[in-house]
Amino acid sequence: MIKQFLNRLPRKPKSSDHRDGGGTSTSSNTSTSSRTNDFTNNRYGGGPNATSSPAVNSNPAHGSNYSNKLSLPVKPNGNQPSYEALPSFREVPNAEKQNLFIRKVILCSVIFDFTDPTKNLKEKDIKRQTLVELVDYISSASAKFPEIVIQELIRMVSLNLFRPLTSPPRENKALEAFDVEEEEPSMDPAWPHLQVVYELLLRFVASPETDAKLAKRYVDHSFVLRLLDLFDSEDPREREYLKTVLHRIYGKFMVHRPFIRKAINNIFYRFIFETEKHNGIAELLEILGSIINGFALPLKEEHKLFLVRALIPLHKPKCLPMYHQQLSYCITQFVEKDCKLADTVIRGLLKYWPVTNSAKEVMFLSELEEVLEATQPAEFQRCMVPLFRQISRCLSSSHFQVS
Repeated sequence: MIKQFLNRLPRKPKSSDHRDGGGTSTSSNTSTSSRTNDFTNNRYGGGPNATSSPAVNSNPAHGSNYSNKLSLPVKPNGNQPSYEALPSFREVPNAEKQNLFIRKVILCSVIFDFTDPTKNLKEKDIKRQTLVELVDYISSASAKFPEIVIQELIRMVSLNLFRPLTSPPRENKALEAFDVEEEEPSMDPAWPHLQVVYELLLRFVASPETDAKLAKRYVDHSFVLRLLDLFDSEDPREREYLKTVLHRIYGKFMVHRPFIRKAINNIFYRFIFETEKHNGIAELLEILGSIINGFALPLKEEHKLFLVRALIPLHKPKCLPMYHQQLSYCITQFVEKDCKLADTVIRGLLKYWPVTNSAKEVMFLSELEEVLEATQPAEFQRCMVPLFRQISRCLSSSHFQVS
C-alpha cells in the first residue's frame, strides 16, 4: 500500500534535465521571467555600453511562430541575450504591430561604441535597419499614438541622443578669426545612427497622430533643456537637425513656448557674459528669427527685454562672424515689427561698435544700413547726432572698406 502511494508521487527530475541540451535552462527561464516583469513595470533601458541587451520578452499568450521570433534567445551563460533582428511589420498581423513597435524601440535602446569601427558590426547594422523601420512606421501611422508608444519612443530617443559632447574645445585664436567657417568641424562617428534617431524624433513631433496634450508629459522641460544642450555639438549636421526638431516642438507644444524662449535666453547670457564659446548660436538665432516673425502686435514687454538684454549684446563677442547674418535678421525683424525700437537698436549698435577691428566694423555698417531702411523719421532724429559722429569716424578710417 505504501509502495503504491510512493509510486504516485512525482519524481525529482534528473540533473541532465537542467542542462542546455537544445532547450532553455532553468536559470534562463528565470532570467526571461525577470525581463518580462521589467517590461511590464517599465524599468528597462539602455546603458552607456552595449554589454547588456534591451529587455524583450515573448508573450506566452500567443502560441504562434510570431511570439517565438520576438524572444531574444539567451546565451548558455545566462548573462547576455543575443542581439537579433525582430520580424518586419509586414510579417505580423495589424493587432500585433503596436507590440512589435515597442519591442523594436527597446531593441534600439542599446548604445554601441562607435569610436571603434570594427566592433559590433552585425549589431550596429541590425539597430540601424530597425531604426529605419521605426521611421517608416511613424510616417505611415493612421491612428493616434497611445501613451505607452510615446513613453517608450521618447525613452529610446533620450538614451541615444543625450550624451556628453566630448569633442575638443576650439582654441581662442580660432574664435577670434573671421574665417572660422574654414575650420574643420568635428564629425561624430555615431552619426549614421544618430541621424536616423533625429529623423524618427522629427517625424514623431510633426506627425498629426501625435497628441500634444499626451506627449507633453514626456517631451517635457527636462527633455527640451537636454535637447538645447546638444546645440553645442561641433557636428553641423546634428545642429541642423536640432534646429528643425526644436522649431517643430515650439510649433506643436504651445505650453512650452515661454520656457523655450527663456532657456535660449539663458544660453545667450552664458555665452555673452561668461564663455564666448558655443557652436550653436547661429542655429538658435535662426529659430528665433521665425519666432520673432510670428510675434503678435503690440509686442510684449518680455520680447522687448529680450532684444535689449540678449540680442543687442550678442554684438559683443569676438566670434560675431559665426552668427552675424542670423543676428542681423532678428534685429531687423524687431524694427520692422515696431518702428519705435529703431532708436534702441541703433544706440545699441553704437555702444558695441568695434574700435580696432575693421572687418567687424564692416559688418556693423552693413547691419546699420538694413536697420535704417526700416527706421521712421521720428526715431531717426532721436539718434542721428551720435550716429553721424560714428559715421564721420568711419569716413576717416584707414581701412578702405570701412571708409
